[in-house]
Amino acid sequence: MATHKVLIVGGGFGGVKAALELSKHDDFSITFLSNNLDFSYYPTFYHTATGGMREQSYIPIKQLLAEQIAAKKVRFVLGTAKKLDRAAKTLHASDSRKYKYDTLIMGLGNVTNYFGIKGLAEYSYSIKSKDEIVRFKRHLHDQLLDDRKPELNYVIVGGGPTGIELAGALPEYIRTIRKNHNLRRRKLHIDLVETSPHLLPRCSKATSRAVERRLRQLGVRLYLKSAVQGQDANGLIINGKPIQSHTVVWTAGVSNNPFFKDNGFTLDPRGKVVVDEHLRAEPHIYVLGDNASTQYSGMAQTALLNGELVATNLMREHEGKPLKADKPKLPVTVIPVGANWAAVEWGKVHFAGKSGWALRSAADWIGYLDITSLIPATEQWFTEFGRYEECPTCSVALMPKPAYQT
Repeated sequence: MATHKVLIVGGGFGGVKAALELSKHDDFSITFLSNNLDFSYYPTFYHTATGGMREQSYIPIKQLLAEQIAAKKVRFVLGTAKKLDRAAKTLHASDSRKYKYDTLIMGLGNVTNYFGIKGLAEYSYSIKSKDEIVRFKRHLHDQLLDDRKPELNYVIVGGGPTGIELAGALPEYIRTIRKNHNLRRRKLHIDLVETSPHLLPRCSKATSRAVERRLRQLGVRLYLKSAVQGQDANGLIINGKPIQSHTVVWTAGVSNNPFFKDNGFTLDPRGKVVVDEHLRAEPHIYVLGDNASTQYSGMAQTALLNGELVATNLMREHEGKPLKADKPKLPVTVIPVGANWAAVEWGKVHFAGKSGWALRSAADWIGYLDITSLIPATEQWFTEFGRYEECPTCSVALMPKPAYQT
């Protein structure tokens, strides 16, 4: 009979992986608490925001854990973590419910950080959630269909993977909307703003330069070493100069979930939770993925490895075996920039082009396979080839054309 109560908080890669691994053993009673019904597959957000299927980026958590829930090995509950009572080993949620635990595993993800820049929260767009993507796509359509002043100036702030991926996909998406609505051709301006001297500051200069060349080939203007100082309804102020645009997408800043600061965890200078070599922040409390102060925190592959390690160590602890230490592993970086092109960093191996695009497609399939079984992972992977639009006109354009006989 299971006696050890494990409470997993957060529906990301690390939490889902830990739940899947722990549920293989009957010694644990697992409660899975998330503030979202869906698991978010962040690597494909840019594609969903530019006409891809919603299903490729959002998978119901109950679907991922269907077998475990049916077998009563995992109990899924919807709620937001608010307060931690360490002495009572109890987590208080937003709905006033309390959850007891013997071991607490936390992988809450990040929140958007505007760094106090005036106007960004009010006027900018984002693609970090399902609702934000819907709002962004609706705005693109509304602006393009405005006969009086169609929007043709787009600014993306942030030279990390998300900003680059969106900048690479947006030109073709705008052209597709215009074609579907029979809008006249006009010059299109897409700007990408980054504070660092190069895009992808965490990557090699060779990869950064290759991505910069590719974006310029696609017609994207780069503003490097450029700091955003403010935004209003008509555009941005960058290095003291205005850039006119009604469409500014903020992908630049994130910070750790405020739960950890609010509940007195020890944080590093970046605001991430300090953990030991076993990913323990405190006795009986593990912190995973983006929230933990580890070498490659912020990467999906890191969160998956974290979830697997914590599950392994809980089982080893239950069996009286010594715990395994976290051994940070450099993730493979694959960044698509427009159709059929991606830049790859795999250790010391760097390359870009169609082969990179093929590797990215394979990596997505492996990513799905990490959190589900073969057939569901393959079905999920195929959603990347579908298109979806809420706009009725664009939806009709996506329908297969009838084959007329002559």
